[in-house]
Amino acid sequence: MSDKLFGTDGVRGVANQFPMTADFALKLAMAAGNLVCTSKKKVAIARDTRISGKMLESALASGFMAAGVDVLLLGVLPTPALTTVTPTLDVDMAVMITASHNPYHDNGIKLINAQGDKFSDEDTAKIEAVLKAEDFSLSPDNIGQVTEVPDAVVAYLDKVLPIVGSEEQPLKGLRIVLDCANGAFYKIMPEIFMNLGAGVIALAHEPDGCNINKDCGSQHIDNMLKVVKEAHAHLGIACDGDGDRIIVCNEKGEKVASEQLIAFIAQSMKDQGVLNNRPVVSTIVSNTGLDSFIRSLGVEYYATKVGERYVIEKMKEVKAAVGGEESGHVVLGDYSKTGDALVVGLFLSLALVNSKKKMSELFPVFSLEPVAAFNLRFADNAVVKKIMADEQVLKAADEASQKVAACGRVVFRASGTEPVVRIWVGGKDETLVNEAAADIKKAVEQAA
Repeated sequence: MSDKLFGTDGVRGVANQFPMTADFALKLAMAAGNLVCTSKKKVAIARDTRISGKMLESALASGFMAAGVDVLLLGVLPTPALTTVTPTLDVDMAVMITASHNPYHDNGIKLINAQGDKFSDEDTAKIEAVLKAEDFSLSPDNIGQVTEVPDAVVAYLDKVLPIVGSEEQPLKGLRIVLDCANGAFYKIMPEIFMNLGAGVIALAHEPDGCNINKDCGSQHIDNMLKVVKEAHAHLGIACDGDGDRIIVCNEKGEKVASEQLIAFIAQSMKDQGVLNNRPVVSTIVSNTGLDSFIRSLGVEYYATKVGERYVIEKMKEVKAAVGGEESGHVVLGDYSKTGDALVVGLFLSLALVNSKKKMSELFPVFSLEPVAAFNLRFADNAVVKKIMADEQVLKAADEASQKVAACGRVVFRASGTEPVVRIWVGGKDETLVNEAAADIKKAVEQAA
């Protein structure tokens, strides 16, 4: 068994191939049941719509029950809904079965603590140790039970719907295209927007287990852009399979960058008097123009390592109001513990209605600054490791950082999931940005 099963977002793989097998899920649940479920002796499990979800759900439930833990089966539920309701369920932990934006044949297992936050590296390391030793404490006198909880979404909606206020139909007159990715928001999102008065054109809202994220959702927005233009809609919103990413477009079918959305939310919250000088958080590969804009609001800005997990950790540390990354994870800390397409979509839609303007008049909020980026793929991770240790490469990266230090930043790193070296340079001076990126690229290619 691998020494490192958990990545920054749980365990992932291809269904029916290790580690996404029923056997692994069973053992993972027994390990977590022994280590974590020691107080309430209870766990909640939710899943997205992919075909392997029920298989893994059954295996996880069996493992937890074998460890003497009672299981609440929440059924299909978006990740942000699970993280929101977990603290209300009186459980020791929760499990989300999802591979997020990946194709249907992939799946994953995310572990969530009793407070609704993802497990720390320290927690998952302990579970991995038990898994490796296969040291499970099981008793014939201590077997858990299963209870189905089909209405868990109610507690989630009670938390998020106050974002639109008390008016009965605040979105009346809004025409919106919703691409639900054939995922966990397939039913909830169209219903909520319609109940709030919006005219909804729903796309990818008929999951069959194999069509999640297939040519739809946040990773494949071409159809949404096309339908928005053809239907003369006011905007389009696309989420991913588990609902923690959002991509939006204007009435012209033009994508709005996530950095622009983060900036708009921060500015709107300030205008509404609810930002209260709280910081904004994004990542080191977010456009440097976002940094400049947020600081122009008189608000602190922080850039973290790439990954929603690091954004959320920083948001908690500095008590930020909003955070996110360019991939579409956007977090409103007052309403969500993670990226939430419904929360962000409702905030944006209400702001659009209240503005009495078009999306294309609201966006862009700021001018994007030049970026040069290269993702260089190699034969294997051994080559990448050699490159990242090469003195000439490190020297080139350092000199590039110095070159743009006054106007931007350099991000040079190895991918954590594939044999790829990533080069990202952003800043105000396009010539310097391009030169710096090209210098690093040349050094990398020579070292390979």
